[in-house]
Amino acid sequence: MTLTRAELAQYVDHTLLKPEATPADVEALIAEGAELGVFSVCVSPSMLPVSTPEGLAVATVCGFPSGKHQSSIKAAEAALSIEQGADEVDMVIDIAAALAGDFDAVQADVAAVRAAVPAGKILKVIIESAALTDEAIVGACRASEAAGADFVKTSTGFHPAGGASVEAVRLMAETVGGRLGVKASGGIRTWDAAVAMIEAGATRLGLSGTAAVLDGAEATGSY
Repeated sequence: MTLTRAELAQYVDHTLLKPEATPADVEALIAEGAELGVFSVCVSPSMLPVSTPEGLAVATVCGFPSGKHQSSIKAAEAALSIEQGADEVDMVIDIAAALAGDFDAVQADVAAVRAAVPAGKILKVIIESAALTDEAIVGACRASEAAGADFVKTSTGFHPAGGASVEAVRLMAETVGGRLGVKASGGIRTWDAAVAMIEAGATRLGLSGTAAVLDGAEATGSY
C-alpha cells in the first residue's frame, strides 16, 4: 500500500488520554493535530468542551479504561460528552462478559450507549482485543454491530495485555466485513506499523505519538 503523509494523517485520531493531561496540554494537542492534518483529536471527557478549527473532529472516551461501569453510567457519560460537543465516542465494553461468551450482555451494553449517541455521531466500541481469544473478538464485534455501533476498536492502550496487533485488526475487519469501521489503537509508534494496520483493514488509527509516526513517511519516500 502506498500512502502519502497527508493521506495517512486523515486516518488518525490524535489522542491524549493521560490522567495528568492539563487544559494547556489539550490546547497543544489541538494545535498540533490541526498542523498535522489529522482527522480528529481524542481527549478525556472531563476536558470537554474544546474549541477546534473547522474540519477537525472531536472524539472522547466512555467507560474508560476498564469498561467495568454500569451501562446506564456509560450512557449518561456519552450523552454529556455529545452535549459538550463530542462528534465521536469510544466506549469500552465489559471485557469479562466477552471472555465469558456473554455476548447478549455485550450487545446490551453497547446498545445502551448507542441510544445516548444520536444518529450523525459516531460510536466506536473498544473490545480490548489483546485480552480476548479469537472467538471472543469475533463475538464482541458481532455484538457491537448488532447494537448499532459504527466502529469496533482494538484497545484502550492502558491494558497490560497490550495494544493493537495486525492479526486482531485483520480478524476484526473480516468479521465486520466493511459494514463497520475498524480502529487500531495502542502501541502504534512507527510509520510501518501504522501502514501495516491499514493494510490489515484498519480504517482509523488511534495515535498519541502522531508526529513521530508521520515523520516516518520521509524514510519511505511517502510524501
